Amino acid sequence: MTDASTESREQIVTEAVRERRELVNEAIEEDLPITEPERLYEASRYLLDAGGKRLRPTVLLLVAEALADVEPYSEAYRKFPALDGTEVDIMAAAVSIETIQSFTLIHDDIMDDDDLRRGVPAVHRAYDTETAILAGDTLYSKAFEILLDTDAKPARSVEALDVLATTCTRICEGQSLDVAFEERPDVNPDEYLEMIKNKTAVLYGAASTMPAVLLGADDETTEALYRYGIDVGRAFQIQDDVLDLTVPSEKLGKQRGSDLVENKQTIITLHARKHGVDVDSLVETDDVDAVTEDEIDDAVAKLQDAGSIDYAREKAETLVERGKDHLDVLPDNEASDMLRQIADYLIERGY
Repeated sequence: MTDASTESREQIVTEAVRERRELVNEAIEEDLPITEPERLYEASRYLLDAGGKRLRPTVLLLVAEALADVEPYSEAYRKFPALDGTEVDIMAAAVSIETIQSFTLIHDDIMDDDDLRRGVPAVHRAYDTETAILAGDTLYSKAFEILLDTDAKPARSVEALDVLATTCTRICEGQSLDVAFEERPDVNPDEYLEMIKNKTAVLYGAASTMPAVLLGADDETTEALYRYGIDVGRAFQIQDDVLDLTVPSEKLGKQRGSDLVENKQTIITLHARKHGVDVDSLVETDDVDAVTEDEIDDAVAKLQDAGSIDYAREKAETLVERGKDHLDVLPDNEASDMLRQIADYLIERGY
């Protein structure tokens, strides 16, 4: 892959995401208005309004476009054609997915006691911990309320709700494993991949699956799309692990190397341990605010020398290629091609 082709794809994907992001942002204001109690709903909307690429709802909308074989960038998501000729509010499903994403970020920041998210103070810093917990809980319940308003056939609506409920359970399981792994130096790569499947990838799996369920696709198609979401979601998390070490703090919107300081297990540190790197001594502090850029630079250099960062990148590339193969169940159209390009973008992106 040449730099020119990568840059061209990034421009194409960025524009596709931007167009859909604008529509999703408008829908968020409609489906999740700031009402009384105002402070609660302001806190609930805080991260949603702070930005975000809206990658998961974009994937959901693109899967719907590909299945229905409609023109890209359609604004008719509120009355989207299902495969049996009925109409579905597929945008409501997209908002539901993004609402769950925001809920997980709020609670994750509380658990990690992080100061920043998306370049702004985390919700528990901008408000307080009690309000942040309630805001996350509100987003969690609102996601199900919003998903009930798709106008899909009852059986399909119930199945979509089941997908989302199961996904939320898996996310909590993944987060629990992530916390437990901080105290375990013997985590193996398979355990790590299972953890990120639950913590991160299942929401991409849900984004890929829910439009197939709501629009009435067959089981084979639905399963293949789920596998696409899981594989590219895992690749997305591995790329996040790489970016945490390689992208400047001001672009990350948080302290570079925070995963390393907080003793988070990643595919990078697992590889490094296996190849003789004393990961626990790479930084001398467990305080994210106290670590210096020079310390992170030195740690990254040792991880690079061990081949651990390249190993992570290669693993992400393998997962993306496998994920794209699952898209063969879709019609050959512009939307399915864009889903392939987004998969590549997820492991080429920076901040």
